[in-house]
Amino acid sequence: MARVLPPLNALKAFEAAGRHESFSRAADELNVSHSAISRHVRGLEDRLGVSLFRDLPRGVELTLEGRGLLLRVMSALDEIAEATEIVRQRPEGTLTISCEPLFAMKYLIPRLPGFYSAFTGVELRLEASRALADVERHDADLAIRFAHRGVLDIPSDLISDEPLFTYATPDLRPEGWDSPEQVLNYRLYRDRIGEVWPRWAEVAGFEMPQSGMNGWRMETDLSLTAAVSGLGVFLGSEDCVLSDLQAGRLIRCFPIGFREGSFRLVLGAGAVRRRTVQAFRTWLLDESANLRGQPILRE
Repeated sequence: MARVLPPLNALKAFEAAGRHESFSRAADELNVSHSAISRHVRGLEDRLGVSLFRDLPRGVELTLEGRGLLLRVMSALDEIAEATEIVRQRPEGTLTISCEPLFAMKYLIPRLPGFYSAFTGVELRLEASRALADVERHDADLAIRFAHRGVLDIPSDLISDEPLFTYATPDLRPEGWDSPEQVLNYRLYRDRIGEVWPRWAEVAGFEMPQSGMNGWRMETDLSLTAAVSGLGVFLGSEDCVLSDLQAGRLIRCFPIGFREGSFRLVLGAGAVRRRTVQAFRTWLLDESANLRGQPILRE
């Protein structure tokens, strides 16, 4: 018996609009006009004889029937995508990755030539953001986030738990570093929120005076740039300073560090089955293997 199916374009438009609860964001995602999304959704509603969305003063929201349909349609489209990728000989398509800005700029992007060489049919779309993308609603296929407690409340893979060390330009103190307390003579920068400098001072064996802390905050990537420019000492994880260390722009001041949180890779339940997602996941975990479980004290 022939299946009675709505048009695929109508289902795609409804699924995108339902995930975002926004016709405008759905239009942006599918690269069509707002009116095209509206036309597909209204046509689907007429075909089914139910209202899938209700209008709000600022946008739309799913009705009870719409939410029920969305769950089934999302699952079906995931299955179609998975089946299509299984047939392909090699991973192909576009992956959207939402990533912490500093990790994207200093670690991920410099290594992408290796990924593109291995997977010529995959294109990566990077979105720099500190907000956790909802991978279950397909805001992104994957997300790379920093977890301050070392774990997230959703399933994820550990990418890096590199300890925090102090770094500075070689000419900031040409005569060398003898005592950890010498950092108090310089501006202090850090790569994450929280009282990380007092914690480092405690590990190093001295007490950080209140006057030793900056009275203002700076975005992480700007903090690192300031340190590379010779403005002070940077306290951060090696995963985001590797290129500066290798180029000689920074040196580690002391082999004294501590662990505080980790970078983790988050995948949606549906995306985890896709060949392109698994290709990136396997590549990134292999690439970053040396960022996990390293000793805290290093000479």
